[in-house]
Amino acid sequence: MGLILTAGCYTGAPAQETDGEPTAGTDGGPGGVTEGGSNSDTTPTSGDEPTAGTSDTGGTEIPELPESSRVPRLSHRQWENSIRDLLLLEQTTGKSALFIGDPISGGYDNNSEKLVVSATLWTDYQRAAEEIAEQVIADPELVALLVPADGDSDARGRGFIESFGPRAYRRPLTPEEIDRHMQVFQEGVALGGSDPVLEGVRVVLQTFLQSPYFLYRVETSDVADDDGHIQLNGYEVASKLSYMLWDTMPDEELFEAAKTGGLDTVAGVEAQAARMLDHQRAHDMVASFHYQTLKVDSYSKITKSADKFPEFAESMRDMMRAETMMFVDDVVFEHEVGDLATLLSAPYSFVNATLAPLYGAQGQFTDQLVKTDLDPSQRAGVLTQLGYLAANASSTQNDPIHRGVFLNLQILCTGLPPPPNNVPPPPPAMEGESLRELIDRHTGIGTCGEACHGYLINPLGFAMEQYDPLGRWQTMDAGKPVDATGDFNFVQGKQSFNGGAELAKIIASSDEAHRCYVSHLLEYGYARVPKLQDNAEIKRLAEGSRDGLYSIKELIVELTTSDAFRFRAPVEE
Repeated sequence: MGLILTAGCYTGAPAQETDGEPTAGTDGGPGGVTEGGSNSDTTPTSGDEPTAGTSDTGGTEIPELPESSRVPRLSHRQWENSIRDLLLLEQTTGKSALFIGDPISGGYDNNSEKLVVSATLWTDYQRAAEEIAEQVIADPELVALLVPADGDSDARGRGFIESFGPRAYRRPLTPEEIDRHMQVFQEGVALGGSDPVLEGVRVVLQTFLQSPYFLYRVETSDVADDDGHIQLNGYEVASKLSYMLWDTMPDEELFEAAKTGGLDTVAGVEAQAARMLDHQRAHDMVASFHYQTLKVDSYSKITKSADKFPEFAESMRDMMRAETMMFVDDVVFEHEVGDLATLLSAPYSFVNATLAPLYGAQGQFTDQLVKTDLDPSQRAGVLTQLGYLAANASSTQNDPIHRGVFLNLQILCTGLPPPPNNVPPPPPAMEGESLRELIDRHTGIGTCGEACHGYLINPLGFAMEQYDPLGRWQTMDAGKPVDATGDFNFVQGKQSFNGGAELAKIIASSDEAHRCYVSHLLEYGYARVPKLQDNAEIKRLAEGSRDGLYSIKELIVELTTSDAFRFRAPVEE
C-alpha cells in the first residue's frame, strides 16, 4: 500500500484518560509549554473528544525569566557569515562544509542547547583558522583593508588588533586583552619570514578566530536589577539581534547603537529590529525558519510511480521547493497584510509551465515561477500547495495519516503519543473501497487507534483527499466521489469542513495555529526551546496574531523587545 498505518500516534506523551475518553498528550509540540522545555499542551473540552492544545499555565503568572545559555555557540551558517563579514569578503568561504555536522535531532539547527564543541569540531575550527589566516596575508587587497600600512611593526600590529579585535569579539577589547594579543603578534613577528609584520598578523588572526569570544556569543553581564533580572549590555543585545535576524555579526550601525546606548531601551531595540527586517539579509532568516518549520527539505525526497504518474520528473522537486519559499517570502515581505492567516489561506502561489497544469492554472507560462492566482475553492495557502501534498504522499497514493500528523505537529502543535512498536501492515483494500474507507476501517473510531487517529489525525488528513499524490485536484477515488468532509475539536469548539481549502481557512483563524506558530518563532529566534515562563508572551502574541494585530514581521520585532530577549535570569553557581 505504501502507507504507514498506525494504531497509535506519533511524537509526544502518552494519552491521558479524561471522563472515559483519551485526550491528546501534553508535550508533542510547542503550542503551549508545560515544564522543563516541553512544548505542547492540550486541553480536554466538555465533550467526549480530544482537542488540540493551547492551554497555558492555568492562569498563574510566572514572573521569573527563563534560563538561557550565556555562551551559545555559533551555528555553522553563522560562523560562515561572520567570517565573511569580519574579513570583508564578498562570499562565504565554504569551509564549514568540512566541519563535523551538529547533532541536531528535532527542533531547529540553531538550537543553542545542541550546539557544542566536540574535540573533532575544535580541530575543524583550528584548521579553518589556520587556512583563513594564510589566505588573508597572501591577499594584498585584504591586507590593505585590514592592516594599517603606516608605522613601525608594533604600531601596525596594535592598529590591526584595535580595529579588528572589537569586530571579532563583537565588543570593545580591554587594555589587558590588547596587551595579550600584542604579545602574540610579537611572537609571530619573531618567526621572521619575508614580511615579519604579516607573520604577526597571521598568528593573531588565528588566535582571534579560535577564541571562545568569536566562536560563542558570550554574555558577560552579571549585575541584577531590583527584580533580579540581568539586563544585557548594548553589545550583547547587538549580537543577539544580529544573529537572530541576520545570522551574522553586527553591522556598523548596530555597533554604533551599542556604543551610544541606543540598545538600552525597548524603543531603541525596536527601531534596530525594524531596520534590520527591511534589509535583504532578513529574507534569509525568514526563509530558514519557514524551511525548517514546514519541513521543506522533505520535498527533495518526493518520488512517484512512473506507471501511475508519468508526468512526474525529479526536476519538480526543486520547483516545488522554490514555489513554497517564494510564496513565504512574498507573504512576509510583499503582501499588504503579511500575517500568518495570509500564509495559511491566500489563494495564490508561484508556478511555471511545469507546475501550472498540476494546479489547473490557465495562461501562458515559461520556466520561470511567477505569482499566479489559483482557484480559491481548491487552494488556500501553503497547506494546499504541491510540495506539502506531494511530500506527504507515497509514490502511488495519498497518505492522509502523514498529512494529518504534519498538521497536528507542525501547524497546530497537538500533543500526539508515540505509535506502538511492531505496527502490523494495513489490511488489503476490499473491492471498491476508497483509501479513506480503508484507513477509517483500520484506525478510525471504534478501533484501537480511535483516540489519536479517529479524532486528531484522520479528520485533518481526510480533508486533503481532494489532492492526489502529486497535489492535483481529484474528485473520485475507487470509482466513487472523494469524501473530504470532517470535523475537528478546536479550542473555539468543534469545526466542520469539506476539503483542504475550507480546513486551511479554519486553521488560519484558530487559536492553536497562531500559538503554535508564535512558539515555533520564539524557539527559532531565541535559539532555545520555549520554557514555562514564555507562556504569557506566547499567548499575548498569538492572540494579537489571531486578531490581525501583528504581521509576521511585527511578531519578530515584538520578540526582540521582550524581557526574555533583553534580560537574562541569574544562574546559580
